[in-house]
Amino acid sequence: MDELEFMRGRVYGADHDDPGPRDGRVYAELAGGPLDGLLLDVTDRSGPELADGIGLRTEIGRYGPGGRAVYVRREPDGRVLDWRGDVP
Repeated sequence: MDELEFMRGRVYGADHDDPGPRDGRVYAELAGGPLDGLLLDVTDRSGPELADGIGLRTEIGRYGPGGRAVYVRREPDGRVLDWRGDVP
């Protein structure tokens, strides 16, 4: 199993021992950037928050530890968030 295959279906921020999606939750796919292919739990996030962009902490982005990868909803009610870049 390669790294890309390993990351598919994993939820951003989930426990490493149980990384998959949970029943009753709503997920969006992260597309592009350092978190490409991960799922983000958007159950408790508002539409405007996702439309304006959300910064997700990651150590593998341009700014290393403490940096954030910014993702924005592709379509108003879509389930895909596109990468817009990294911020410190």
